Parts: sequence; structure tokens; C-alpha cells
Amino acid sequence: MSLTTAQALGWSLATTLMVCVVLFQTGGGYGVMPSAEFDGDALSVVHEYDPFAR
Repeated sequence: MSLTTAQALGWSLATTLMVCVVLFQTGGGYGVMPSAEFDGDALSVVHEYDPFAR
């Protein structure tokens, strides 16, 4: 998935589900998943979306 698509999906998931979501980089592109379920390499994290942050 492209970075632009992953960023849009990450923000949309965070605000819809009202959970923190992490955007991470893989060898084949980018991925998005809830932060609580991410157990990968912390260096692969590009951004974390927090719907509660102000």
C-alpha cells in the first residue's frame, strides 16, 4: 500500500474505531493496525494516530 493511502486509512481507522493506530513500513510498502496489536520492530513505525490527542 502506498504511503498516502496508508496515512488516509490510518486516520480514518483511528477516528472511526476510537483507538490508537500505528502506521508502519514493511519491505513491500506500508501497513496500518491498532497499536495494541502491533508487536513488530519499533523502528518500522512511521506514525501513530491517537484520536484522543489534542
